[in-house]
Amino acid sequence: MVSEKEAPKKPVKTKGGTAVQSKDRDMGAALRSIYQKTIDESVPDEMISLLSKLD
Repeated sequence: MVSEKEAPKKPVKTKGGTAVQSKDRDMGAALRSIYQKTIDESVPDEMISLLSKLD
């Protein structure tokens, strides 16, 4: 007999689709937000100085 913990879970239906799709959307939004924050960060002066020494 398969216990409740071992039984495969079915996606829970929500109004706009499944709970899994909702989690995927949330994860995608979080990743895009983090990526955009990283892109918007300025490069520290020390890093620019080090990079200029490579020329």
